[in-house]
Amino acid sequence: MLVPTALRLNLTGHSDDPQEESLRYRAAIEMAGFAEANGFGVVSVEEHHCAENGWLPSPLTMAGAIIGRTNRIAVSTAALLVTLYDPVRLAEEIAILDLISGGRFSFVAGLGYRPTEYAALDKDWASRGARMDHVIETLLAAWSGEPFEYNGETIRVTPVPLTKPHPPFAIGGMSKAAALRAARFGLPFYPPMEMPELTVIYQEELERNGKQGGVFYPTEENSMIFIDEDPERAWQELAPYFLRESQEYASWKREGVPRPGEQAVLDIDDLRAQKRYEIIHPDECIERIRTQGPNFTPCLHPLCGGIPVERAWQGLELYVDKVLGPLREA
Repeated sequence: MLVPTALRLNLTGHSDDPQEESLRYRAAIEMAGFAEANGFGVVSVEEHHCAENGWLPSPLTMAGAIIGRTNRIAVSTAALLVTLYDPVRLAEEIAILDLISGGRFSFVAGLGYRPTEYAALDKDWASRGARMDHVIETLLAAWSGEPFEYNGETIRVTPVPLTKPHPPFAIGGMSKAAALRAARFGLPFYPPMEMPELTVIYQEELERNGKQGGVFYPTEENSMIFIDEDPERAWQELAPYFLRESQEYASWKREGVPRPGEQAVLDIDDLRAQKRYEIIHPDECIERIRTQGPNFTPCLHPLCGGIPVERAWQGLELYVDKVLGPLREA
């Protein structure tokens, strides 16, 4: 039985010891290779800056390292905060990732929702919407291989990507403006959860512009999982790491910006009730895969919140041995 599995590597929960951080980052790259060798479908990285407890700030560098370690597995950045980059430089970086990966790299173009990140990278928060339009326009023009006008000069960006018409990407967001933007450019729309009102807006705008597209979002059944043969014991051991990530994420809540998993989480009981992170027995995981089918895509998050590397490997290897192994033999 083929089981599409995702590996999430966001490197939250940094250590103050650079040696420990080096070990974690190198382990993440090895885990991507392990995931590919065992039939996982995608490795996902992401981007945040100036996180108190640490968060991967350089997804393109990490994606490049993962691409260099692997040959087949898809590599995704969700989300890539494109407004924080120079647009032409970003087009070049992504074109190279597309070329060296053989077309395996994709991303969700995000606007971001934290003014702190804009200030830290010397970008204007107030004009972020217009900047997003400018970045997307520039990426598409740059990847066309044709000369175009930019800052008063005619330029042509090389090399061009392998994937035609351009490397695969979607517009992320949870606002009407994001849905309209995705439709206007004829790009897929990727909200962080099911948002029917935005789907309607997106589809109507697609039709108005004579474009085609699609809406994709994580299903409610999908959570970040850790496999253990004694879940109750593992909860006591690992909850502090999940809380570390969850509480920082919740602290970024902004009025009018709906996000999944942003409810305040005070303790292990809140964490378990939210079901965004789950520790489950291999047998339960097998049962979910069999009964829920495509609605359940296991997403392993082994290094969440600074889980020690050795312990992270234990959960990852247990999933392969006790979940994927029996399913493949069935």
